[in-house]
This record gives sequence, structure tokens and C-alpha cells, in this order.
Amino acid sequence: MGHAHAHPHAGHGHAGHDHGHGASSKSRVLIAALLTGAFMVAEAIGGVITGSLALIADAGHMLTDSVALFFAWYAFHLAGRQATARLSFGYDRLKTLVAYTNGLAVFAIAGWIVWEAWQRFAEPSPVLGGPMLAIALVGLAVNVGAFLVLHGGDRDDLNMRGALLHVMGDLLGSVAALAAAIVILTTGWYPIDPILSVLVSLLLFRSAFGLVRDAGHVLLEGTPGGIDRDAVALDLVASVARVRDVHHMHVWSLDGSRNMATLHARLEPGADAHLAVAAIKRRLAETHGIGHATVEPEYDCCADSRHDDGDEHGHEDGDVHRNAHG
Repeated sequence: MGHAHAHPHAGHGHAGHDHGHGASSKSRVLIAALLTGAFMVAEAIGGVITGSLALIADAGHMLTDSVALFFAWYAFHLAGRQATARLSFGYDRLKTLVAYTNGLAVFAIAGWIVWEAWQRFAEPSPVLGGPMLAIALVGLAVNVGAFLVLHGGDRDDLNMRGALLHVMGDLLGSVAALAAAIVILTTGWYPIDPILSVLVSLLLFRSAFGLVRDAGHVLLEGTPGGIDRDAVALDLVASVARVRDVHHMHVWSLDGSRNMATLHARLEPGADAHLAVAAIKRRLAETHGIGHATVEPEYDCCADSRHDDGDEHGHEDGDVHRNAHG
């Protein structure tokens, strides 16, 4: 039996989801990108002049971050485009792809900083503490400003999380450079510069791992966190009149914040398919936070029953939700 939709996929304007938070996040990312890019050049020059690895590392990080932030902004920009026949869900998932790439880039940056720090331990070099302190203070102010701008955006959006991660890394780099400059000025102990650089790298590794893990889960169309697919299916059977069982159910997220589902619903004989599908969609949206669902109503055997033995879908969900009433 054919799928019953509340609205067609191809005509569904996902660009319309670029509401308040989306437009605000887009502007915030652009401002952060401009702030980061503008200061990066000055910090790179200052790092070379002072001989500070912490400043050079932070400048290299800010160079990559400014590029990443511009990509994040462009992802928000593309996400605002209308869906097409070839891209029926629009460009929303591009934000998740950019977030995943940003996480991998942070891994690479952190690895480079660790390598440079090791080289500095092997061959210590003097650092000009005074100029380093001045540059670190300005960098800290710039990064705090960029962080505050981004912090007001939608932190459930993976693309925004990726942008925040980059700016947080810059902020930590500035704090490390500031601390290193103070130690060098007061004690003359140069190894503090690479030591604090490595500490920042370890923090970046941890944050990048979380971002790559979450973005990868979305790209693999895994079930969103906080949603138990089997519990949702049983709830539909228990809550929606004349629904006998729910099976072949899949739940995923398009961009980390918008949840979607497809499912088969076997109805009691004589049940109104349209009313049942409408009730299922309403229950999914209001109770489980799944705003877009495709529901296939059935009466007797499943239309895909020929696949049950081999389960071509590659999932073990063929009969798991059957006979929930008894």
C-alpha cells in the first residue's frame, strides 16, 4: 500500500527551517569568522617576532579556524536554499558534514601543536615575554568576543557546535599564551611555552572527539540521542486507536536537531487509514519530537513480508513491535 504523507517530500521547503536560531547563528558565525581572521595575521607576526610557540600555534589555529568558520557560515547559507528534485531534503545536512570536517581539522591542528612542542623541548629557544604578553592579551579579548557572539546561537546545531569548538580552542590558546608570557617574564622558564601548548592540544582532542562522534552518528543516520526507537513504536501502539503494531521503523536526524522517521503501521480491519496516519504523525511530533514522518498503513500482512526472512533492510526490526497489546 502506498505511503501516506501529510506533505510531499520534494515540495517540502526545508529552507523554511532556517528560522530565528538559524538566521541568528548564520550572522554570529560570520562575525566570529571576521574577528578571528582579522587578528590571526597580527598574532602570526607577533609569534615570529617573539619566538613564542604558543602564539604561533594559536595563530595557526586561528588561520584554520577562520577558514572553518567561513565554511560554517557558507553551510548555513546553503542550508537556506530551497529543496530540489535532486536534493529533496535541501542542503541542511551540509552543516553536519562541515561540523564533521571541522572536528577532523581540530585533530590535525592539535597533533601539529604537540609535534612542535616536542621539537621545542628538544631544542629550547628564548621567548620575548613582554611583546608576547601584549599580543596574548589582545588575542584573549578578540577570542572572548567571538566566543560570546557564538554562544548566543543554537548550540543544538552541530555546525554551530563545530564553530564554537574552533573558537574555544582559540580562546584556550590565548589563555595558554598569556599564562606562558607571565611565567617567562617572572621566572625566565621557557619550557612553560610548549608545556601549555600541549595542554591546550589535549583539551582540543577531547572536544574534537565529541564533535566528530556526534556528527558521524548523524551522517550514519543513527537514532538521535534521547530517543528509544522501540519505546516510541510501543507508545504509538498503546496511544493511537486501532493501530495493531508498528514495525520497519527508522528514526534519524537530518542535522542533529530535526528528527525524522519512517514506519509501517498495521491497522485493525476497517480502520480509517487517513485518521490513523494523522494521529501517528501528531503523536510523534507532540510527544517524541519527531517533526517529519512517513507512515505506511497496512491491514493484513506487511507489504515487505517477502523480505522478512532475509530482511533486505539490514535491520532486526521486522517483528519486534508486533502484538504489543497482548
